[in-house]
Amino acid sequence: MTGRTGTARRRVLHVALILGALVMLYPLLWMVGSSLKPDNQIFGDLTPWPSSATFRNYVNGWTAQNPSFTRYFLNSFIVAVGSVVGNVIACSMAAYAFGRLRFRFRNAWFAVMLASIMLPAHALLIPQYTLYYRLGWVNTDLPLIVPKFLATDAFFIFMMVQFIRSLPRELDEAAALDGCGPYRTFLLIIFPLLRPALVTTMIFTFIWTYNDFFVQLIYLTLPNSQTVPVALRNFLDASSGQSSYGSMLAMSVLSLVPTFVVFLVSQRRIVEGVATTGLRG
Repeated sequence: MTGRTGTARRRVLHVALILGALVMLYPLLWMVGSSLKPDNQIFGDLTPWPSSATFRNYVNGWTAQNPSFTRYFLNSFIVAVGSVVGNVIACSMAAYAFGRLRFRFRNAWFAVMLASIMLPAHALLIPQYTLYYRLGWVNTDLPLIVPKFLATDAFFIFMMVQFIRSLPRELDEAAALDGCGPYRTFLLIIFPLLRPALVTTMIFTFIWTYNDFFVQLIYLTLPNSQTVPVALRNFLDASSGQSSYGSMLAMSVLSLVPTFVVFLVSQRRIVEGVATTGLRG
């Protein structure tokens, strides 16, 4: 009886999990299905799949704006890849300084760095925009990429610090005996061992930057400089009330492909990186 009861409970649990997964996936399935419907059928039928599928929304959506979505995807990849490179270089160097080097007020600066995580981004928006506007960086990729090379993402710095502190200091001492200074120790010893934390940083930075809408909306207003999230908003015309929902949904589906592929390929590394950086120290 006990074995049968346990089996029944597992089956009920599996059914509940499947139903919960379907509920969570329904918006995604509806978006994919609606991208294959004509505009007049999108909100009239709430079933995910269309009665007669058409790919006209994908063709029209790709070339509906000037420039085409080729330019928007290119802009998004430039911003995302530049941010990844900046975070990997700058955050790892800052984490090495906090985790290994000794300098005055190190603990105080580390506390300030942690406090910046709790500071709302909206509180810095106006002074940052004023600074970038005076530098002539508005409508360029610079406000989105350059700050990453200045170690502005405190979350990744903290994550790497925890990982570095778990590494034995004997490695530094052995490197010092071989004549390595702080720079060579970081490049030859610490940086290669940071691989799990670096992979996690790369994945999250790419996904967060690629999907970011608010910051890119503030700094990118010209059509040639816009990224995919900002370009999707152009399909909605609140003034005239004539919005191309079919094209918007079709381009939304295509915009999910890069992040879906990145997550699908690296999901094991995400779990491994979070586990190794979050449970040590």
